[in-house]
Amino acid sequence: MDWSAIISRWRSHATLRVLGLILLGQLVSFSIALMSLSSSLIAQLGVDAPLTQSLSTYASLALVYGSILLYRHHKPLVSWYWYLLLGFVDVQGNYLVNKAYQYTSITSVTLLDCWTIPWVLILTWIFLGTRYSLWQLSGAALCVLGLCLVILSDTWVGGGGGSRPILGDVLVIAGTLFYGISNVGEEFCVKRKDQVEVVSMLGLYGFLVTIVEVSVIELKTLESVKWSTDIVLAFVGYALSSFMLYTFAPFVLKLSGAAMFNLSLLTSDMWAVVFKVFLYHQEVDWLYFLSFALVVIGLIVYSATEKDTAIPAPATEDGNLNTQYQMLHDESTVSENGSFAS
Repeated sequence: MDWSAIISRWRSHATLRVLGLILLGQLVSFSIALMSLSSSLIAQLGVDAPLTQSLSTYASLALVYGSILLYRHHKPLVSWYWYLLLGFVDVQGNYLVNKAYQYTSITSVTLLDCWTIPWVLILTWIFLGTRYSLWQLSGAALCVLGLCLVILSDTWVGGGGGSRPILGDVLVIAGTLFYGISNVGEEFCVKRKDQVEVVSMLGLYGFLVTIVEVSVIELKTLESVKWSTDIVLAFVGYALSSFMLYTFAPFVLKLSGAAMFNLSLLTSDMWAVVFKVFLYHQEVDWLYFLSFALVVIGLIVYSATEKDTAIPAPATEDGNLNTQYQMLHDESTVSENGSFAS
């Protein structure tokens, strides 16, 4: 299937592009909500192994997308040390946020992970040269306002809790900085090269980094865990939902960017509320519906006023970036070995 041709036609139809971006963003958001619920359940079951949670995720990404990459029979288009850096940063973000569930509530985590948005706006502005219009910033502000209303609604119904909430909040904020760096780095790669390579290499190097850190930090913890069916199912749920996240995320990053990606994730809080209603039969305040409308409007404003921006290629040659990240003006160009170069 000619994905480059599909993307080219997509971009030529503004309305279809906006709706498609919102749909893809919500698939990612839904995956994030499932990850949050799984992490919260793992913490409630008394398992403190945030690195081990991510281990199966990176392994599945490396296995599935690495197999596709090997089938194509071509060398990586980006130097290995860049992928190692990307994998390291991503692992730290997952570790800190998953660790935060041991100390604070799911409500606080989902509120504070919106800190990824200002990190991404700053990083893309500085390093990728992205410029945001007043309309885009307004759309982002509407999304954040909608998120605040979701948290306010959840608090009124009965959220909160946690053994050491301040420590948990600090861990989340630190994790969002790593998430911001990871998102911007992934955007930098997928907008120049193949998404399959980026995801497979992220999985491979993320797995290697996680293995090392697990052996140092969590080995004794894993030995003391009394595994049960509920714990195994919770880990499986996290692995499946995170696999969905890493599968759909590159498309949002390529078609729009890290800012739109993280704005879409704000609705994961709303999905979490939906889960609470149907799984735990908890009441939903009227502010939920107002906040949902604000976030949807904000996403539409941001994506409808967004312009495709060409990110300048790095000028350095000693790190092989200049030759590897060559922008192709024709996005439908296909490499000789059958893989897409975009």
